[in-house]
Amino acid sequence: MIKNVGSVDRVLRIVIGALLIIGALLGYGAWMWIGVIVLATGLMSRCLLYRIIGFSTNKSE
Repeated sequence: MIKNVGSVDRVLRIVIGALLIIGALLGYGAWMWIGVIVLATGLMSRCLLYRIIGFSTNKSE
């Protein structure tokens, strides 16, 4: 799969994903576990939704 997440997008996904996971661990809501997906897409630099809609924030393509 082609990397389609750029550097700024990647950093934001990692930070927001980590914050959501911390919120879930602190008991702010089970919905915050969605941070696992956000964090994973940031760490892998790949987003399936971006691929489906044909979007990319990666400038190196």
